[in-house]
Amino acid sequence: MRGNRAVVAVGGLVLAGGLAVAGLASRPDRAVEPERTESETPIADEPSATAEEATTAERAEPSPIVDPSEFTQVLPPDAIPAIDEPVFAHVEATTELALQEPVLAIARGGGAKAYPLRIMMWHEVVNDEIGGVPVAVTYCPLCNTGIAFRRPVVDGELLDFGTSGSLYHSNLVMYDRQTESYWPQATGQAVAGPLTGTRLEFLPIQIVAFADFAAAHPDGLVLTEDTGFARSYGTNPYVNYDGGAGPTFDNGKVDPRLPARERVLGVAVGDERLAFPYSELRDRAVGDWSAVGERIGGESVVVLWKQGTVSALDAPLIADSRAVGAAGAFSPEVEDRKLTLEARADGVFDVQTGSRWDVLGRAVEGPLAGAELARVIATDSYWFDWAAFFPSTGVFGLK
Repeated sequence: MRGNRAVVAVGGLVLAGGLAVAGLASRPDRAVEPERTESETPIADEPSATAEEATTAERAEPSPIVDPSEFTQVLPPDAIPAIDEPVFAHVEATTELALQEPVLAIARGGGAKAYPLRIMMWHEVVNDEIGGVPVAVTYCPLCNTGIAFRRPVVDGELLDFGTSGSLYHSNLVMYDRQTESYWPQATGQAVAGPLTGTRLEFLPIQIVAFADFAAAHPDGLVLTEDTGFARSYGTNPYVNYDGGAGPTFDNGKVDPRLPARERVLGVAVGDERLAFPYSELRDRAVGDWSAVGERIGGESVVVLWKQGTVSALDAPLIADSRAVGAAGAFSPEVEDRKLTLEARADGVFDVQTGSRWDVLGRAVEGPLAGAELARVIATDSYWFDWAAFFPSTGVFGLK
């Protein structure tokens, strides 16, 4: 697929708009696929078939959803190489991570895994499985979006994903290797190719500090740097990116309600979306904690925020970066019992039982110890990206 190009080769790296793009050089034994020629596309919000429901007949000649001119191609496909054979170590054997370094944490089917952003920013896609479920764990450093999807089976083939080299609203555009359909990460919807209109199932995942993952899942697994690729893991190729004024690859107007690179937790319930600015959560904090409740899509949602987790997109060394905190969204109910959570100087507690809760939605002390709040699908993101894909979103705390 061909979109707008903005590529300058310098010293073996690609400089796009003055930004060094991570992971340009692909693995020597990995063939770089030729550019695709399907047309592409604005994301539609109307319901569509799931990948499992799609049939060859239905996919005969789909019309693209995104116009080709809306895409920016910055690299060849797979120049940023996905990880297809991830290697993990137990938490206690993981020594290279600073305690406050950010990881993508996912728990499912009795298993828990952490994907350090120090690795994800160089690869962006990991094809994996957890609890017997095939998953694609993804991270777009240009938008600070970490999202996990269930990998579906289509026409008897399990989909796996790579990086297309194209961006939409500065967001990672994946492609599946089985049909070469294109999928912007932010929506999980195929916008061009045989699976156009198909949506992937989002799975709950959260950016948290390694220390918080380790405390919650002492038997958990952590993605290692044994990737088969030579990368400077632990360094940040996007130095001071947090402080930028706007999207790197998007000529569209940025929603002025918030600064373009304000961190938000974007929450979606049904057709309603609400962005929770990190600055608002921090301003409402008691000590290092914040707990705010809201109704979204007719459902009660509580957002928890904890100070401490550092940015992956600030200092040259991630471990030296500034603290930005971590947030998650949950349903404030346990076994049909509605809870009111509030922040105190020493943590988040529910009013009903006095149990203490962590940022991953787990009761760690008190009568409800061991209970977990149901997760609500939420996406960490820069504001410019969330607002570009979901322009009708509300903003929590905005007067």
